[in-house]
Amino acid sequence: MPQMIEHIDAIARRKQRDALFVTFFDDPSGERSPYRWVDHPARATIIAWLDAHGYAWEPCGEVADERVMRSYRGSIYIDAPFDRGDSLYRELEAFLEYPDGSLRLPHMRFLVIGLEYAQENAHHDEPGFWERWAEDF
Repeated sequence: MPQMIEHIDAIARRKQRDALFVTFFDDPSGERSPYRWVDHPARATIIAWLDAHGYAWEPCGEVADERVMRSYRGSIYIDAPFDRGDSLYRELEAFLEYPDGSLRLPHMRFLVIGLEYAQENAHHDEPGFWERWAEDF
C-alpha cells in the first residue's frame, strides 16, 4: 500500500521541537552499509526494541533538499524529546549508544535535527510547494 513519508525537517516543524531520527545507509565514519534498508539487521533490532518499549516511531525521509530527489532509504523518526533530563530519551540513548557516545549497532546513525534548522525549510509547508517543485524538476 502506498505510504506518504515526511521528511525529518517537516516532522520537526509539525511537532515544534527538535526531532530524533536514525539512518541506516552509512555510519559516522562514512562507511556505507552493506545492507539494503529492508534487510538491515540494526534497523530490525531498533524497531523491535522501540515497539517492545512503547516508543512511537514512523518512517521518515532525511532533510528535504530541493536540489535532489531520493527514494526512501529506511530512516525512522523516533517520537521522544531530545532532552537528557527526560527518562524516555535517556533510555533510548542508553540503548543506542555506549556511555562515550559511540554507537552500539553498526552501519547506522542516531541523529537530531534542531527545530531552528528545520525552520529553514518552512517554505516547503506552503500549499502546493512540492507540486510546483515537481513540475520544474
